[in-house]
Amino acid sequence: MKYYYDFHIHTALSPCGDEDMTPNNIVNMALLKELDMIAITDHNSCENVEAVMKVAQDSNLLVIPGMEIETSEEVHMVCLFPSLEAAKEMQEIVYNSLPPLKNRRDIFGRQLIVNEFEEVIGENDRLLLTATSLSVYDVVKYVASFKGATYPAHIDRNSYSIISNLGWIPEDLSINTIEISKNADFDKYMSEYCSLNIIISSDAHYLPDISEREYSIELSEKSIAKVIEALN
Repeated sequence: MKYYYDFHIHTALSPCGDEDMTPNNIVNMALLKELDMIAITDHNSCENVEAVMKVAQDSNLLVIPGMEIETSEEVHMVCLFPSLEAAKEMQEIVYNSLPPLKNRRDIFGRQLIVNEFEEVIGENDRLLLTATSLSVYDVVKYVASFKGATYPAHIDRNSYSIISNLGWIPEDLSINTIEISKNADFDKYMSEYCSLNIIISSDAHYLPDISEREYSIELSEKSIAKVIEALN
């Protein structure tokens, strides 16, 4: 079957994310836009994923635990996990790989942890908007060990993309999917990377930017396992 998705959505935990990107707002916007599945992919953290999953549990919206990890090469990698527990284990690896720097709220914004009742229950004081000490190879290896899927984010952009920072996609990097932005030339990337799956997600930091019912994936059933299988 065909399922409509957005696999790259930030919450108010991401310092560059709008504070209106709360669990209920995200789920309701995704439902309003008639999406079947979304992934929550905050920068270097998954602390708001559980709340989004709880909000969506009585709806038809599938929420996939994820993160957008910044590698040592300053490449953004979208990482999706089969379970919240796996995402939390990866989060600990990421936290241990971040430099010991505190977030500057006055520069980067607040990093809010919000529960399913829209209550701010904490604030992450780590600097999340920075590179970890993990290479792109490390991220792919760790995510694979958790039986997840990972792929380079927005490869068409001039910053924080694998193309802009490395110049190419290494042939020995064990990935089968790449992400492009909605304004990218799909045909161009399809012709250049015909051996890879190409997906388009919003990288939404604001509610209106969450994808419309436009981009779809073919799956035999609606489940996180089948999404990861398709991306891998």
